[in-house]
Amino acid sequence: MKDLVYKLKRKKLKISFAESCTGGMLAAAITSISGASKVFSLGIVTYSNDAKINILNVNKKIIKKYGAVSAECCESMVKNLSKISKADLNVSITGIAGPNGGTKKKPVGLVYIGIKMSNKIIITKNIFTKKKRNIIQRAIIKRALKIINHII
Repeated sequence: MKDLVYKLKRKKLKISFAESCTGGMLAAAITSISGASKVFSLGIVTYSNDAKINILNVNKKIIKKYGAVSAECCESMVKNLSKISKADLNVSITGIAGPNGGTKKKPVGLVYIGIKMSNKIIITKNIFTKKKRNIIQRAIIKRALKIINHII
């Protein structure tokens, strides 16, 4: 984590997060590092569909058609976060951390991570097979950090 904060500082990049199933854990991970104030811009926990719609301006039709746990919702979250935050690097996370809430089509452990940097947007579909909520959440954070590090 220290390496990421240092790398962001060195490249003079600001980062922001819109988190759902991780409940702010990614923002907490970054802000636990001394010097994070130089790189961390904004963290929003949009846990409910209403929050996604009212705070991040995700279109209701996207959630109705594809669901909150979808590539489409994740992309809308990250695009709209970038408008709000004005950060160089924006990250959105939406998924099902479990242990309940999954379906055959969308199982527990299904998580979308969206990253927007400049005009480039990457949405990754991830399936975490562990069934414990805290294990899935930690795995999501680890995966998101790996993708962020790779991009910058």
